[in-house]
Amino acid sequence: MDFWILLLGMGLVAFLYSSVGHAGASGYIAVMALGSIPAVQIKPIALALNITVSLLASWNFYRAGHLNRYLLSPLVIGSIPFAFLGGYLKLPAGWFQLLVGVVLWFSALQLWTRAGKEREVHSPANSTLAATGAGLGLLAGLTGTGGGIFLTPWMLWRGWAVTKTAAAVSAVFILCNSVAGLAGHFTAVREFPRFGLGLLAVVAIAGWAGSRLGSRRYPSVWIRRLLSVVLLIAGAKLIFIS
Repeated sequence: MDFWILLLGMGLVAFLYSSVGHAGASGYIAVMALGSIPAVQIKPIALALNITVSLLASWNFYRAGHLNRYLLSPLVIGSIPFAFLGGYLKLPAGWFQLLVGVVLWFSALQLWTRAGKEREVHSPANSTLAATGAGLGLLAGLTGTGGGIFLTPWMLWRGWAVTKTAAAVSAVFILCNSVAGLAGHFTAVREFPRFGLGLLAVVAIAGWAGSRLGSRRYPSVWIRRLLSVVLLIAGAKLIFIS
């Protein structure tokens, strides 16, 4: 894939994902998979881009008054050590592609089917939140995602938060998991693909714009459905094409 097309794709993903409180790891993985980027390079680049965009999204959703610290704290405490472990572990290329492909398909399903109607909100136990964080943290570290693509629909389905609050909590959750996952990766590998550095500025600008609009007034239903199509295609490529 031409580098400029890659930049455009990454910027578009950052803008669309950040508008709904996500950092875009699933989308970055999709673009890089479609561009035939080697699997061993996808994970660290996705995590680094995730950190950049989730930091901006966290700030914008926090400033808009949507962050719920009661939900956030147990989730993060449970997730960080397992995200580090997942980042440290290095799966064989074939297993990595299969796992990430399934993650992309699951993400596509959630993006397409997530209902827009708000449910009545109730507060879960801290132990439930911590266990949820641990499971999603491990998955996040293994796959190079931040876990938010699972956390947001899970919180909405369980009635733990309204949409904007779920987006705000997910943004910070993604940030913490991505930092832990990248730290685990560097502990094991101690290298980072150089061309990934050129993507950071593009996703930072796009992520700021998307999260700024999304935290206040930007509609997101059509964005989730468009992204789901991209994720389905990329997931199929990872699973069925070596």
